[in-house]
Amino acid sequence: MSKEEMKKESNPSAARKMGPRRMGPGGMGPGGMGAPGEKAKDFKGTMKKLFSHLFHFKIGFIIVIIFAIGSTIFSIIGPSIMGDATTEIFNGLVDKIKGGSGIDFDKLGSILITLIILYVTSAVFSFVQGYVMSGISQKITYKFRREISEKIHRMPMNYFETKTHGEILSRVTNDIDTLSQSLNQSMTQLITSVISIIGVLIMMIRISVPMTLLALLILPISIGLVSGIIKKSQVYFSKQQEYLGHVNGQVEEVFGGHNIVKAFNKEEDVTKEFDEKNDQLYETAWMSQFLSGLMHPIMTFVGNLGYVGVAILGGYLTIKGKIEIGQIQSFIQYVRNFTMPITQLTQVANMFQSTAAAAERVFEFLEEEEESQSVENPVSTDMVKGNVEFKNVHFGYNPDKIIINNFSAKVYHGQKVAIVGPTGAGKTTMVKLLMRFYDINEGAILIDGYNIKDFNRNELRNAFGMVLQDAWLFNGSIKENIRYGKLTATDEEVYAAAKAAHVHHFISTLPDGYNMELNEEANNVSQGQKQLLTIARAILADPKILILDEATSSVDTRTEIRIQKAMDNLMRGRTSFIIAHRLSTIRDADLILVMNEGDIVEQGNHEELLAKGGFYAKLYNSQFEKTA
Repeated sequence: MSKEEMKKESNPSAARKMGPRRMGPGGMGPGGMGAPGEKAKDFKGTMKKLFSHLFHFKIGFIIVIIFAIGSTIFSIIGPSIMGDATTEIFNGLVDKIKGGSGIDFDKLGSILITLIILYVTSAVFSFVQGYVMSGISQKITYKFRREISEKIHRMPMNYFETKTHGEILSRVTNDIDTLSQSLNQSMTQLITSVISIIGVLIMMIRISVPMTLLALLILPISIGLVSGIIKKSQVYFSKQQEYLGHVNGQVEEVFGGHNIVKAFNKEEDVTKEFDEKNDQLYETAWMSQFLSGLMHPIMTFVGNLGYVGVAILGGYLTIKGKIEIGQIQSFIQYVRNFTMPITQLTQVANMFQSTAAAAERVFEFLEEEEESQSVENPVSTDMVKGNVEFKNVHFGYNPDKIIINNFSAKVYHGQKVAIVGPTGAGKTTMVKLLMRFYDINEGAILIDGYNIKDFNRNELRNAFGMVLQDAWLFNGSIKENIRYGKLTATDEEVYAAAKAAHVHHFISTLPDGYNMELNEEANNVSQGQKQLLTIARAILADPKILILDEATSSVDTRTEIRIQKAMDNLMRGRTSFIIAHRLSTIRDADLILVMNEGDIVEQGNHEELLAKGGFYAKLYNSQFEKTA
């Protein structure tokens, strides 16, 4: 059974909902990093929650604020002192022309030294606040990632069957990264921009009120132009993010099914589809970058007009003796420093929208309903033997659509129970109920007379061992993969489990033996060898009850025999539930549960069910005829 078939069989409605998965930026799902201008549904509520998390770092934020204010104030004073130096040079030159002593270099030197000290102090303050803010943002990132990781293990299975991997992974990657980057940049920029605007405005008024009013007249023009460009570009940025997701999704799909594309000679069709999506991405990316690139030249042009006006008015006031020549230079610098933080505040406001959108998705996930992991006075699994009873069980993935009706059966320790039926019959559902991936609607499932709801979930699952058709192995050595069943196992126990699984000889022939590294896809060993390794892992875990999804459909006859022998070793002395596809392999089962469309339609052993001439007999005879 393939992974997709398992999903459909376990929850047909969920399988229909999922459909083809479109990936977002960076291979993530639709919940990826927020595009510029993306807005949260509840901005105030989300920011309130975010600030409650940030409150834990209040001391760090106080340090950031103090040093940001200090850095900004020192940088604001700089142009004024620079103006004093210019005035000193100008007056000295005028004095020299008149036959005087000329420039007072001692005074000029002290002014320049003061200026250097101010700028160095400002840089040090800026470095400290940047260092502290980076630490805070990374700690918040670490905290959220850890909380999401822990949350994943407390979530019910039905949540993951109705969400794509990309949607969940994007919470840990894209959304958290968005939070980290925007907090690091926006918080600092917000503080420095506000202080800069206030401080620069005070310094401008201090130099000349008329010149300040002239500079302020230009401000609404700048803000209007920038706002217009941002609104226009946001539309294209959002589309760019959407089309980037389409391109990434198409590339991932083609890369994942590269062999199929080549086998059916679909290279041209795939290239044509990619070109269409790439053209859409090009158009939106070009427009978004062009519009965002307009901001700087437009601001520069408007700013230059302002500088011309300031220079003319400043020259007039200097002639009238109301200001010094150096103050014109200082004022022009202040005008430049005044428009910059206003632009930054606009960007910060936009960034906060993305921050809120990313934070909202993170909080939505963290606030999802969890399944209870523990119970009061739990029953210990140490004495579990493996007697299982289904007692008037009713279950449906949706309460209004019950698919298992009043099912009862008794399974005794050491018995082999086969669950059979066509694809989509609900065979995997029975397994999920046993391990409490889902809770039944009515009735009870008992293990050695105890309701499975009386066990802690993790302890209950420790009593089970699973070998599925989709053999899951991780990037690591073969020894580590086998030891995953029992992390405290010695090397000798690992070797013994491998021998029992008939995989020891194969491992011994490898260049590095048990230390050979499996790659991320574990495709440097064959499907049959992977299956034997998972059986070795289950043997090492030594569970009381086994769940086996026969995994011999995609291997050759010789490997199938080895896997069957390994599974026989694994099942010996244990209660075993087998999801069977080839009915010929489960003729010796003590109990066969026959499922169709979610219901158990028949139960009994092989001879009894054949004698009935019912659904099982038809299934068995159809397979026998096909084989013949």
